[in-house]
Amino acid sequence: MHRKDINATAKSAVRFFSKLKTSTGSGAPSASLPVVAADPKPPIRSRLKAGRGFLFICLFAALSAGSQTTSEPISISRRPPVKLGIEVLCEKRLDLVRGKRVGLITNPTGLDSHLDSDIELLRAHHVNLVALYGPEHGVRGNAQAGQYVPFYFDKDYKLPVFSLYGQSEKPPPEMLTNLDEYMRSFDTQHGGKSPAAGALGGIDVMVFDLQDVGTRVYTFVATMAYAMQACAEAGIPFVVLDRPNPINGVMMEGPMLEYPQYSSFIGLYPIPLRHGMTLGELALLFNARFLQHKANLTVVPMENWHRGEWFDETSLPWVMPSPNMPTLDTATVYPGQVLLEGTNLSEGRGTTKPFELFGAPWIDGFVLTEKLNALRLPGVKFREAWFTPTFSKFQGRLCGGCQIHVTDREAFRSVATTLNILSVVKLLYGGKLEFHAGYFDRVMGTSRVRKALERGEPVDKIVAGLRPDLDAFAGLRAPFLLYQE
Repeated sequence: MHRKDINATAKSAVRFFSKLKTSTGSGAPSASLPVVAADPKPPIRSRLKAGRGFLFICLFAALSAGSQTTSEPISISRRPPVKLGIEVLCEKRLDLVRGKRVGLITNPTGLDSHLDSDIELLRAHHVNLVALYGPEHGVRGNAQAGQYVPFYFDKDYKLPVFSLYGQSEKPPPEMLTNLDEYMRSFDTQHGGKSPAAGALGGIDVMVFDLQDVGTRVYTFVATMAYAMQACAEAGIPFVVLDRPNPINGVMMEGPMLEYPQYSSFIGLYPIPLRHGMTLGELALLFNARFLQHKANLTVVPMENWHRGEWFDETSLPWVMPSPNMPTLDTATVYPGQVLLEGTNLSEGRGTTKPFELFGAPWIDGFVLTEKLNALRLPGVKFREAWFTPTFSKFQGRLCGGCQIHVTDREAFRSVATTLNILSVVKLLYGGKLEFHAGYFDRVMGTSRVRKALERGEPVDKIVAGLRPDLDAFAGLRAPFLLYQE
């Protein structure tokens, strides 16, 4: 049955039911309806039920016919699902890893769209995975921020697991070329750790697959850059399996990092706080512009991702990339709220809403909320909040403050919002607000912003002063962008 036949059937059913309803309302049957004179007129309820039954049958027939194969199928417009780099690798680019000894830098976000892990996917495709390498928080994501992660042998995956955070930020050459020797050497330095039985050789290719959060101050970015450099020096190819920028790949915020003065593990190269790039795109940029030794780099792009998409528009499952990044809401406010780590304000660590909650024991949440909402900042509303962190700053102490509620994420600007928060707190509480200058400036990537806040300069003026650097970065990054809006 064609679309026009289906529509005609449905319309006929509706006309029939309408006539039946009209006839029952007038107390006499409609002239167009067949009437058997010998039978007594059935009650109105029975006639309505009969009409409804007929309508149901007609509609059911129309829908059933529509489900059959037709020359004019009814199509529902739908964007194709985003296909992650790991899925593209398994479908089209196994040549990059087939027949090679593979090392994998990953964590709990190393999954496909069906929540199957990279480790199991690679093994299912008969890839020889010989070692795992973990960023901050570890391969299993079981370490808190800044916590040391030692070498261990994973009893479930039967693989050695090396930390790229704590034991070394940059993998030493022997970790890449002679796993057995490195494990033995490492084992002699830390009691209770032993290498796996048997010899483990080196790796032939390093694969990187981590979910980033779109902010410069996230150690996965530096981990990737350090690993690329190490692989370049060792002559080992480096493969990045790309993933979305969860807070979209269009918007940029904050100052450029002043390089090399403020370069560190929390901000390595001169990019803005919110850079609007994927890790694959950043890898291409770093390799072309900043790495001393160029890596033999391959980026396996996603399919069907568009730059303007937020993570919840991709249909992909959200998995926490780190313990204090539980939701997309957290990632949305993070580019600005991470600045609070360089102050004596709690950024909400030790609560269920890290970076959305903020405050201190000496803050009155009611007063602060009133002052912040009076600014009418775009895309955000502040709610009075009281919280007691279970760890980190002010552990076990009641803090007054606010929760950030983003009401329009396209209008919301996290960095400008946080600068306004700091400005208002300084206005209300004066010297009680303290900057840890060295750390704050490294997070910000410059000392200019802190000094401007301390001088009491208007936030609008500070933000306007950052615009030229963002415009320059837009030109710098353009050749390395892989996805359209």
